[in-house]
Amino acid sequence: MSARIVLQQADISRALTRIAHEILESNRGAGDLILLGIPTRGVYLAARLAALLEEFSGQEVPVGSLDITMYRDDLGRIPTRSPQPTSIPAGGIDGKTVVLADDVLYSGRTIRAALDALGDIGRPRAVRLATLVDRGHRELPIRPDFVGKNLPSSKSERINVELVEIDGEDRVTIGESL
Repeated sequence: MSARIVLQQADISRALTRIAHEILESNRGAGDLILLGIPTRGVYLAARLAALLEEFSGQEVPVGSLDITMYRDDLGRIPTRSPQPTSIPAGGIDGKTVVLADDVLYSGRTIRAALDALGDIGRPRAVRLATLVDRGHRELPIRPDFVGKNLPSSKSERINVELVEIDGEDRVTIGESL
């Protein structure tokens, strides 16, 4: 089975625009917001969301990245991963609303690792989760606050997010795992 496209560039742009508006509405503006992307594609999604938040609110929203590699509970079962840099905006996260950005929410284990990593950095006032795709199959009681697309899938399927910054184009595909 070949992969089929479920989101194209325009769909991704619309989803991120909607998420940005939802973040502003739920936070009552851009004050005390920090966006942290989870490498790899979450970092680029966080940067895009920060730009949209600034465009809509007129306020700059700090953006950074949060590497969760060493906090994962599956390090012994997955291929070796190279840690990515963690970049926390000046002023830290204490007392702020941190919005974690990731490309696909699946089991919830990546987000659990991100919450552990955040705890070692500081104490945010609140943590929210923005994800481009929620595919279901949660193994932990974690749910996103902001979702671009709910995409129910079978465990045998693979969701692939491609972003122009890395892959040369924006699209989301679904196909059978190898």
